[in-house]
Amino acid sequence: MAIREISSSPYLDQKPGTAGLRKKVSVFQQPHYLENFVQAVFDCVPALKGATLVIGGDGRYHNRDAIRVVVAMAMANGVGRIIIGQGGLLSTPAASHLIRKHDAAGGFLLTASHNPAGPDGDFGIKFNIAGGGQAGEGLTQRIYERSKAIDGYRIYEGANVDIDRRGTVVIDRTSIEVVDCVDDYAELMQGLFDFDRIADWISRGNGVRFDAMHAVTGPYAQRILVEQLGAPAAAVINATPLSDFGGGHPDPNLVYGKHLFDLAMSEGAPALIGASDGDGDRNMILGKGIFISPGDSLAMLAAHLPRLPGYRSGLRGIARSMPTSRAADHVAKALKVPLYETPTGWKFFCNLLDAGDVTICGEESFGTSSSHTREKDGLWAVLAWLNTLAVTGQSVEQIAQQHWHRYGRHYYARHDYEGLKGPDAEAVMQAFSGTLGALPGHKLGDWEVTLADEFSYQDKVDGSLATGQGLRVVCGDHARIVLRLSGTGTQGATLRVYLERYESDPSALGWTVADALAPLRTALESLARIGELTGRNAPDLVT
Repeated sequence: MAIREISSSPYLDQKPGTAGLRKKVSVFQQPHYLENFVQAVFDCVPALKGATLVIGGDGRYHNRDAIRVVVAMAMANGVGRIIIGQGGLLSTPAASHLIRKHDAAGGFLLTASHNPAGPDGDFGIKFNIAGGGQAGEGLTQRIYERSKAIDGYRIYEGANVDIDRRGTVVIDRTSIEVVDCVDDYAELMQGLFDFDRIADWISRGNGVRFDAMHAVTGPYAQRILVEQLGAPAAAVINATPLSDFGGGHPDPNLVYGKHLFDLAMSEGAPALIGASDGDGDRNMILGKGIFISPGDSLAMLAAHLPRLPGYRSGLRGIARSMPTSRAADHVAKALKVPLYETPTGWKFFCNLLDAGDVTICGEESFGTSSSHTREKDGLWAVLAWLNTLAVTGQSVEQIAQQHWHRYGRHYYARHDYEGLKGPDAEAVMQAFSGTLGALPGHKLGDWEVTLADEFSYQDKVDGSLATGQGLRVVCGDHARIVLRLSGTGTQGATLRVYLERYESDPSALGWTVADALAPLRTALESLARIGELTGRNAPDLVT
């Protein structure tokens, strides 16, 4: 057993996206591809030497092989202690919590989040820093620059670690601990929510259904919902993590979670239906007869959170990404707390969380969480809704209707145009950008344009500036159109269009989303010319 220096040549495509490096499995299986990226991280984060490192993943295909590589390289690069989730599994929020609990210098998360898995699917890796948050823009760029110049890596040969057996082994100078992937996370949730009250609510016949989508949250949901809260075993479906996620798409939305929507609209629907994604950081919430959009979920949870045990001291602030529905803004105003609007990417929330400026934050891409961790947390959102239902004694629909009558309703939809040719996607952005300068003061449908620009963000904590964060046309509080290119795909370009309309008149709170947004869809085509420039007559996905 020895440390070997392996020569390699750089790959020039290792620029991380919104949350890490995501590529096809076949790309990661190229000689030295994963190793080069991991070495670039070690070279850029010297604090890992002698420190604690957390490693885990969502269980997708190539997860175990990748973990063996990362462990061997961590040993060769002088990491003092390695903590691994049993079976190589750790949900993203659970990994973030372990980093914080053990004062680790960082963690490697092997995941491509909501992207499909399997031999022909996607794989990904991201580095979370000390404190549990995602690597910031500066570190991400340094890692990318290093990856383009790297000429070799260090790896420890002969380190055979049984990641399926809990316990601690010491190999050479490195302590390696395999831990139960659920224990610490479940303990954290017990400190935030009233488990006794939720269990009583469930025992009184209020049905729950949670879809783990054959991804990482299955063991978490079974432990917490079934074993600790007393829900029947059938309450958790698709609970066994599979390397191909059962052939499904682990993205909890109205397209890939249509079976859950159909269940919610059926006779005898459970009181609460939830789902999470591949790595456990996204969520979908439905009640009997109703779907709760991510922006509404953020706003409704923010309004009720101070009634829950872990948040009775009140909210310090609320944060949302710029494209996310502005529903939370009205709650922040009513609670007299700050509202922060950031670019897309959870890392932008982390500085606010670390500074103690916000308690709850969320993104339109089905991500919600609080100050308990530094990642979005799908199961946390489900438990927060369960506790809210138990405390209020209301149904999901009653909570929503009450909220809309108090704060008004934000009709909202995201249209995804996936797999576009890069030049076509850029052409749309350029066409839309070219209209912005002339729009303020003119009409967009029935509304006057008050702002048309490209969003940028100056971090109030570290002063960093993020530019090029999406194009937007704003009509005061009444309506918005936002365009941006996504950073989470692995093939082609994904154009995302966000449409939002606000209504406070009680007579306008029962429209369908499609009808409410029809005027904005018409205006969008004249401004962005998506059909003309891409040949696409409709989006691939509407959520």
